[in-house]
Amino acid sequence: MRIRFFTWQVWIGFLICVVALLSYPLFFVRFPVTRDFPWANLFLYCVATVFLIVGLRRAFGVAGTRRRRILGFVLITLSLLVFGLFCFVVFIFPRQLPPSSAAPQAGQKAPAFSLTDTAGRTVTLTELLSTPLSGKPPNGVLLIFYRGYW
Repeated sequence: MRIRFFTWQVWIGFLICVVALLSYPLFFVRFPVTRDFPWANLFLYCVATVFLIVGLRRAFGVAGTRRRRILGFVLITLSLLVFGLFCFVVFIFPRQLPPSSAAPQAGQKAPAFSLTDTAGRTVTLTELLSTPLSGKPPNGVLLIFYRGYW
């Protein structure tokens, strides 16, 4: 007796969708080439779409049973919801953040500030400009800003 694992393509497609959703914040966000535009995740969604279409055609084919059709439809719907969530979080939600119009522009003199460093110590701009490095006072300070909404 041969046991069939029906609609395995739909299951594989759904799992790839979940992996694509979770891999962006857990792995791909670390690299600027995949953080700025999530091409790797979109490629995973394209691969998942191929599996989902093949599996759905098989589920609704001649040999498809009612259970295959219902399961295929449910997994396709869940996959579309996962893809929609990914698109909202990556493409739509960041556009709703307020603009940083008061932020200093490149080449502009930075206002005096006081911040806490990684050791928990308070550091000021005047302190950074007056503390000698290698016996000489520094000529300037390089400020690096990171996106802070993730």
